[in-house]
This record gives sequence, C-alpha cells and structure tokens, in this order.
Amino acid sequence: MKALVIGGAGYIGSHMVRALQRAGHDVAIFDNFSTGHRAAVEGLKVYEGDLLNPADLDRALPDFAPDLMLHFAARSLVGESMVEPALYYGNNVCGVFNLLEAMRRHGRARLVFSSTAAVYGLPTKRRIDEDHPTQPINTYGWSKLFAERMIEDACRSYGLRAAVLRYFNAAGADDAGDIGEAHEPETHLLPNILRVAAGKAPLVRLFGSDYDTRDGYCVRDFIHVSDLCDAHLLAANALEKADLPAYQLYNLGNGQGFSVLEVLRAAEVVVGRPIPSEVGPARAGDPPVLVAGASKARSVLGWAPQKADLTQIIASAWRWHQAQRY
Repeated sequence: MKALVIGGAGYIGSHMVRALQRAGHDVAIFDNFSTGHRAAVEGLKVYEGDLLNPADLDRALPDFAPDLMLHFAARSLVGESMVEPALYYGNNVCGVFNLLEAMRRHGRARLVFSSTAAVYGLPTKRRIDEDHPTQPINTYGWSKLFAERMIEDACRSYGLRAAVLRYFNAAGADDAGDIGEAHEPETHLLPNILRVAAGKAPLVRLFGSDYDTRDGYCVRDFIHVSDLCDAHLLAANALEKADLPAYQLYNLGNGQGFSVLEVLRAAEVVVGRPIPSEVGPARAGDPPVLVAGASKARSVLGWAPQKADLTQIIASAWRWHQAQRY
C-alpha cells in the first residue's frame, strides 16, 4: 500500500510514518513544516506543501498516487484556539475541505483522520464513548467536529471511505528514541514536565487546582503514541472491509484517568528526583475530566493498548528527552 501522511513531520505523524514502514508500506510525507521537524523525516520522500494551497495537493497526489491518506495536520492548541479562532477554522476546516476536494479530483478514496476528544466538551458520564453528545467548549474542538462532518458527508455523497479516530492525550516516544514530542511553544503536560527534568526550563506550570476531581487537578486519559499508530493501521485495514460502513468512528484511549498532579509525581519516580512546579490559574476551555470509552475499537478493530502503564509511557518519553535530536 502507498500511504501519504499529511503532517508526517509532526509528533504523531512521524511516528505513524515509522509504523507504516515497519508494516511494509510505501510512505511519503506532505507537510508545510510550520510545526513539523525536518530531522524527523530525513531520508524520506517529502512533498513540502500546505493544505491551504490546493495547487500543492494537485502536485503531490498525482505524483505519488497514494492508496491511503492519513491526516495529522491540525492546529491543536486549546488556548490558542480561543484567542485566534480564525487560525483554527482556516487550517482545520478549510484545509480538510481542500484535501477532500483534491481526493475527489484525483480519485483517492481512503482516509484515516486524526480527531480529538475535544469534540465532546464537558463529559456527562464516567467513560466517554462514541455516542456521547458532541458539544465542544473550545474552538479547537469545534474545528475538528466541523471537519468530521465534512468527511462524513463526503463518505455519503462521493464514495469516500474514512475512519475518524477521536483520541485523548497522546504521549511517549518510539522505542528507537530518535523521534519524540517537541513543539514550539510547548503546551503539552508531559513534555513540559520532562523539559524541566532535563534542565531546559526552570519549572512546570500546572493549570488549575480546584477542579471537581479527586485531587483538584484535571484528569486525562494518556495513550502511548505507538498504540495510536497501531490503531491507525487497523483502521486503514478496516476501510477495505465491505461489511463495515463507509464512515467509521472510533475513540482511542486507555480508559484510565490520571490527574495532572499524578502525572507529575509519576514523572518524578521515572527521573528519580523532584521536578519543580507551580500552580497557575485554570485555562479557558479545559474540561475537568476526559477519559475514553474505547470498547468499539477493541471489538471492531481488534485493538488494545500495549503500553498502558503510565510509568512506561513516561519512561519512553524521558529516553527521547535525554537524547533529543530536534
């Protein structure tokens, strides 16, 4: 299979490229390198382009002729989305529209789309499954929900087959240790904790300590990036099954919730020393608890996390931070 990874120089995208290669597939990357890292895709076939420029897609798609598209090119910072919503509707909605139209023009009919639990908004039950109401509380969530709807409509009307994967908090790093999570600016909890542990920042800020949770801190479901990639491979295979619908939707998560403070304490165990921190005000648009109900992915795709232990996830990320290449 030939797979074009949109956003393949980013954190999850670069891990997906490795997973596809290990599975024996022919892979190319489409990326504008606004946040991705060239070092993560050295030696690979790369189309440098932007989803907001249809001509870039019209160059890449006929040249590579992929059997499968995988989309990882969203803007994904909740706080930024509340301050600069136009960036999110532009990239995450218009960019996906352009991709879908390019796929129609060039006869590409398979898509795996990276989505998010942010589409659910405030949880109404302990485990968030695919039937949970979608009522985002931030612009990022709305932009991804709008993109999902466009994809579903394209499946109904244009013959597209797509799998939308709503996942929670990706974390960890590839076992080889040469690719990992590095954003600029860095807003994700675990890499910020480990940057402090590595001496690259003075302290980590924890946002809010008076949520209605067991210890007052936000609770999140962390899933190892390699487990996410395994699910994408299974979802891609499922698109070939005639007995499954053209539009498929799956949650991906461990089904366990860890508070921000629990993640910090677990990281201190992994690195073997205290990690300086301070508590700041809560961020707008952050729900108190997000924990996945992922039984559908288990039953339909046959997927299950293989690296579900929090210390195992943190340890893999710590190896990357200690030998960081970019």
